[in-house]
Amino acid sequence: MAERPLSPLEIRVLEANALALGATVPELMENAGRAVAEEASRRLPAAPARVAIVGGVGRNGGDGFAAAHYLGQWGYRPELWLVGTPSEIRSASARRCYDRAARHHPTRTQVPTATELAESPLVLDALVGIGLRGPLRGRLQEAAAAMNDCGRPILSVDSASGWGHLGAVRPRFTVTFTAPKEGMDAANSGEVIVREVGIPERALSETGPGEFHRYPVPTGARTIRLLVIGGGPFAGAPALTALAALRAGAERVTVLAPALVAGQVQGFSPNLVVRGVGESRFTPAELEPMLGTVEELHPSAIVVGMGAGRAPETLELCRQLVGGLDPAIPLLVDADALGALDWEHRSRRTGETLATPNDGELRHLYPELTAATDGRHGFLEGRARTLHLSILAKGDPDLIATPTGFAINRHHAAAASVSGVGDLLSGVAGFLLGAGLPTLGAARLASFWVGEAGLLAFASHSHGLVATDVLRRLPKALASGLRALEAGAAA
Repeated sequence: MAERPLSPLEIRVLEANALALGATVPELMENAGRAVAEEASRRLPAAPARVAIVGGVGRNGGDGFAAAHYLGQWGYRPELWLVGTPSEIRSASARRCYDRAARHHPTRTQVPTATELAESPLVLDALVGIGLRGPLRGRLQEAAAAMNDCGRPILSVDSASGWGHLGAVRPRFTVTFTAPKEGMDAANSGEVIVREVGIPERALSETGPGEFHRYPVPTGARTIRLLVIGGGPFAGAPALTALAALRAGAERVTVLAPALVAGQVQGFSPNLVVRGVGESRFTPAELEPMLGTVEELHPSAIVVGMGAGRAPETLELCRQLVGGLDPAIPLLVDADALGALDWEHRSRRTGETLATPNDGELRHLYPELTAATDGRHGFLEGRARTLHLSILAKGDPDLIATPTGFAINRHHAAAASVSGVGDLLSGVAGFLLGAGLPTLGAARLASFWVGEAGLLAFASHSHGLVATDVLRRLPKALASGLRALEAGAAA
């Protein structure tokens, strides 16, 4: 399915999006178990050979117990070790697979010894999956050591338990699902076999509720600080962008606006920090003060362009500013500043760079673009790779093209395409870039999140909604999205 290895985070997003498209956890677990059983049978002596299955209390264990069922159906003799107790199994589907296997095959709820495992010609490692962070500890570490010391070949389910850390299981084979995982190699995974388990193709190419897995939940106080540079003819645009970043989770947002409109921007909310520079619009004379502000504030990311106007001197200032910024600072360029980017030559920036044109702005940059989604998407993918630039083309649907991948967001209300919602999108995406998300992840989550807030606003305001209605629902969309993922973990 995937053309490149996926990270554990991307896999969690993919699975949640698959469930939203109609796949079910029991279905995926059964398919995974059967795939593992098929690969195990190819590496076992003829039935009724024994096979040891060491499972944990998560979904990875469920996949292993599902494999035990099929191996038993085919005449093999599975022996199960559950490293934990049945009451600790968190997933209803995994518990069902465990109970089914335990009714028909010898089962122990303890850590196996290397001697016990050595009695089987093959050991299945279904201890923990890609969700584990950090090295194995306690009983999990003991079980991994027993597998490594038993002298029998190990087949890991989806990924070697504890891989990437000291004490991880060292398999001869790994049956992984949908796509190889980032970092898998022969040293930590043995021979890697990729099997499909029923994930719809759209779960990878389109956004879905799983995008909220990407949200950077803070472990303490908020730390992301954003700098928004915009305003001039329009004061509302930078204010909406800044407020959206705050609603997304930024600790502080500073707006740098022309001095004559700075007061108007500040008037939108006491939550904003606004600095005035120059006079009524940006000109090259403000370059040094702007760069000085950037050096003083050390922002996590910079968002530039909204409401700045298209006066020639303003566009020249934007060109000089983009060229003069630290190339490692994540940058989002929107609206009037889009012309500051070099759309013909590869970007020299090393940090994440995201351009967010709407349909009219995109056609202005590339008049040859057709209205067909497929043609536009292919064109944007090519430009993203050539220019080393990520593009979130706002429209119906939103098209996301980056040097590392592409996606489509169809999740929005048509009524939410009103003026100002694009500014909200820039604020949310800017915050996510500042939090360290790569452009593909930031664009996917931001477009789905703002789309969900728009749908919530539409439910209350119908076709009369305005951008501030969407703004007010950003926190609710986030909260409900995170809660839904927590509930899905128990399926």
